[in-house]
Amino acid sequence: MTATDSTPTTPTTSADHSPRLYNEDLAPATERKWGAFSIFNVWTSDVHSLYGYFLAASLFLVAGNTFKFLIGIGVGSLVIYWLMTLIGKAGVRTGVPYPVLARASFGTFGANVPALVRAVVATFWYGAQTSAAAGAIVAFLVRYDGPKDLNENTHLLGHTGLEVICYLAVWAAQLLIISKGMETVRRFQDFAGPAVWLMMLILAIALSVKAGTLSFSVDMPAKDLAALAKSATGLDVTPGSFAAIAAIAATWVTYFAALFLNFGDFARFAPDERTLRKGNVYGLPVNLILFSLVAALTTAAASKVYGQVILEPAAISAKFDSVFLVLLAALTFAVATLGINVVANFVSPAFDFANVAPKYIDFRRGGLIAAVIALLLYPLHPWDNAPSFVNAIGSTMGPIFGVVLVDYYLIRREQINVPALYDENGEFRFQGGWNIRAFVAGAIGAVFSSILPVYGPSGYGSTLGPYTWFIGVIVSGLLYFALSGAKSPLTPAPSTVSEKS
Repeated sequence: MTATDSTPTTPTTSADHSPRLYNEDLAPATERKWGAFSIFNVWTSDVHSLYGYFLAASLFLVAGNTFKFLIGIGVGSLVIYWLMTLIGKAGVRTGVPYPVLARASFGTFGANVPALVRAVVATFWYGAQTSAAAGAIVAFLVRYDGPKDLNENTHLLGHTGLEVICYLAVWAAQLLIISKGMETVRRFQDFAGPAVWLMMLILAIALSVKAGTLSFSVDMPAKDLAALAKSATGLDVTPGSFAAIAAIAATWVTYFAALFLNFGDFARFAPDERTLRKGNVYGLPVNLILFSLVAALTTAAASKVYGQVILEPAAISAKFDSVFLVLLAALTFAVATLGINVVANFVSPAFDFANVAPKYIDFRRGGLIAAVIALLLYPLHPWDNAPSFVNAIGSTMGPIFGVVLVDYYLIRREQINVPALYDENGEFRFQGGWNIRAFVAGAIGAVFSSILPVYGPSGYGSTLGPYTWFIGVIVSGLLYFALSGAKSPLTPAPSTVSEKS
């Protein structure tokens, strides 16, 4: 059989699907309105955030110069494109969201474990990004006496009164967007992506004009540059070395670890694979390289204008004399952070929580659960210290990705009986709804990606730190293939909807 780029046949579920596994939001996509521009803006919304800029600017310091920086970012962006297209094709062909696809490898009920892992990490970062967006607005408002006085003299829930008001406003705005469904998410990101690009260009041009030259370097002694790069990224490498370039590429790929799992949540709304590839080409290697170049230019120009290296774009824009530019920057960065929150940290837990109890939780209720948890976490503001337990849980996403990818491409040869994903007594029941082989492989992979970097030999974490996600993917994937190899290739069921390319 051969695959084509024509609109895929929309899979349907049988009439006797289990209410413990099915609701309309978890069902295969029936409306596929996400064109290449919308797929492109999934990536602009995900990358063009305060942290995305900070990471790119920090890795620029690690590179030592722009040429080496672009090599590292370029290699990483190509790897990201390849992996995202692989998982995206599964979304286009099956039409199902991530937690439903995970049932094929982890079992109909076992899939709740990898789904909740993704949900926990997303919910944590949802609160962190909401706080960052609120902070961008606070940075602008404190220029005025009234808000400044409120910020300095009122305190509530461990924050200033102004911080609480801005957090609640941003929190409510995101909830309003997600409550309208995935089509509203698409329209919002189609606005947010280009808006942030425009603001980034304005920031870079304004600083370059002020500096009097186009600059792509930071004037700093090598020793000081190395110390600053290490403090910003945690990478203990010599700036500009081969090890530094490799670490840049690996760190850039790992930054997308969460969306490697659930990009199918968006890809399933694309009409065909050609649309997916086109959106990914422009949204990933092209967009990522250009965005990183603008971040490098802005960082270099700001260092010459202000005599110091400033890695946070909101901090740079706050120094502008023009109130209009500062306001524009504050609003744009807030919108950018809303964009990544909706794409990376809201859609996923909405589906993930719905997967736990489809009969009672739909997409909107799942999103509400994530939002409420983020609100309850706010008084504790755990993201201020980025606790190690969240990082440990997050690093297990590598092994999960390895299992899901190997299962779809190597074990099932890109063919899945989609209706069986909603049948608790069907093909994917395994051992009472749990595939023990997948959990064994994932657990062993997590030892290498999560436990050894923290509790293993000191040299393991410092030397292999940037690569632990890759190690988890490879170890779990190979082990899962070995444990399941006797079943490969699986004979596709008559109702299979995807074809081998």
